[in-house]
Amino acid sequence: MLGRDVVTVADSTGHDVVALSHDDLDITDPGWVERTILREQPGAVINCAAWTAVDDAEAHEHEASLVNAEGAGFVADAAAKAGAKVVYISTDYVFDGAKGRPYTESDETNPVNAYGRTKLAGERATALVTRQSFIVRTSWLFGSNGANFVETMLRLGKGGGPVVVVHDQIGCPTYTGHLAAGLVRLIDTSAFGVHHMSSRGSCSRYEWAMEIFRQSGVVTRVLATTRDMMDDRAERPAQSVLTSGREAPITLPEWQRGVADYLARREQPGEQPKPRKQPASARRQPVLELRPKQQEDEEEHEAAAKEGAGGETPAEEEDES
Repeated sequence: MLGRDVVTVADSTGHDVVALSHDDLDITDPGWVERTILREQPGAVINCAAWTAVDDAEAHEHEASLVNAEGAGFVADAAAKAGAKVVYISTDYVFDGAKGRPYTESDETNPVNAYGRTKLAGERATALVTRQSFIVRTSWLFGSNGANFVETMLRLGKGGGPVVVVHDQIGCPTYTGHLAAGLVRLIDTSAFGVHHMSSRGSCSRYEWAMEIFRQSGVVTRVLATTRDMMDDRAERPAQSVLTSGREAPITLPEWQRGVADYLARREQPGEQPKPRKQPASARRQPVLELRPKQQEDEEEHEAAAKEGAGGETPAEEEDES
């Protein structure tokens, strides 16, 4: 979701985009990563490749770490050798949710699940090898080109319900179209370091579902439940709202606006621009890493398995979708 929206936004704002799928580049292969990035000589590398299956990461932490941590380090190292900036997409799940108020960039991290641990390791691996890095934490992503919470709610609601959603998990639903615009703005700056970039405002998953049904005009029963009633393998932070403590942060629209913009785009789907490759001699700006297809397939399977639960599905993460 995010990778394709970054391609669209970067292309529309005049950047020369090289979009690489998993078949084009496996970020867990350091030699392949270095050869590709040095060949392309980008101005910036936006790493949107990730293992985002939160529950599966509990049983496959090593595999998740290969992508989220080691692979991120390989990408950052190659970007540094090419003299390029690098963006690493991270998550609100690097926090434990015990603070009781929004988290800023300077707050102490303490992930409570394997996914959060691997993403935090990716943050550190990226920052360790290059000073020209942006660590962008975001949350609860939804957008086109992938399964997501909004689509799950609409499908369940139109199926007659009732829809059961947790009311004691609070966060910031973030539309990938808005986040992509923020990321493209960010690479034109030198504000290196950690950034929190989610939609303004916050809500529970129950409130999010209610807003989706209100805006879409779907009438269904919505029942609230608690996290301890869900059959999740991974623990989730109860409150992972992100805010920025930076003097001049890049801000995104309110999460309700994100829902509206997503639904409008859903009703009028336009043809997605095809990622283009250009000769290595052409001027380069961002290289964009898209999510490996194998992980897309795994996420769709997990989302389908959890569609009645209202819990976290892989596509809701974000960052990396």
